[in-house]
Order: sequence, then C-alpha cells, then structure tokens
Amino acid sequence: MRRRVIEKNEELVEIINKCDVCYVSMVSGDGSPYVVPMNFGFDDGILFLHGAKTGKKMELLAGNPRVCIAFSTDHELRYQNEQVACSWSMKYRSVLLFGEVELIVDDQQKAEALNVIMRKYAGREFNYGLPALREVQPFRVVPARIDGRAYGL
Repeated sequence: MRRRVIEKNEELVEIINKCDVCYVSMVSGDGSPYVVPMNFGFDDGILFLHGAKTGKKMELLAGNPRVCIAFSTDHELRYQNEQVACSWSMKYRSVLLFGEVELIVDDQQKAEALNVIMRKYAGREFNYGLPALREVQPFRVVPARIDGRAYGL
C-alpha cells in the first residue's frame, strides 16, 4: 500500500470539512512548539477559528502569526499479517494548512466568522449580542499552502 499526495482541491476541502477538530501549531518566541485542538469553520478557501481574547494562544499569535494546522480523518487500522507487528499500519487522509492568523476586529465580520463555525457544528446561523462579540476573538487563516496525503485510501 502506498502513500499518495492529494493534489485535487476538492479532495483537500472534503478532508478539511470531514474533520471535527483541527490542531493549530504555533511557535513561541524561544522557539518552543505549541499545539492546541480547536473547532473551526472553512468557507470559500478561508479557515475561521476563535478563542478568548487573552491567554497563551493569543500571546503566541501576537508574537508570531504563522501557523501550521493539521487535519486528519478516515483512520482505519490495517495489517497484512495479524501476527507480525511490523505489518500493521493505519489508513488515513490528512491535510496540512500553512498560513498567518489575521485577527477579525469588526463586530459584523466577527458575527460572520462565528456563523461559519456554527454552520459546521449546528447547521445554522445565530445572532450575537455586542457584549458577546466583544468578549470573543475570531480569526481567519488564508492558506499560503495546503498539502494533502493519503495512505491506503
């Protein structure tokens, strides 16, 4: 079984949309890696995320907005010989998305970004009060590069 590069944009988008969470990796000022699982929305080629306005994630992103975001789905354990440990492997499809975080500060744009996320999980849009919008920090990542891989699928 061979690993393959995924080149079709439609399949890359399908993998992203199939995932329940993504893993956002950042780098601290001293070069230490930091990764956090996050809910997300993906619309028209743009990834939308959100979090609290303060905290480690926001501190790291303020110092370095570059991120690598991992998506992985369709996991299926397989083996050629059940008795031979080295013949076991995992089928998967995955995407790595590289880009820079752009904070969304306009209240209307915040509501639109949050609704991209909520459509993914709730299947509908919501109305947001100004106090709620001022407490949350949505952001977007316009991909600079997207790489996809699959094994066994």
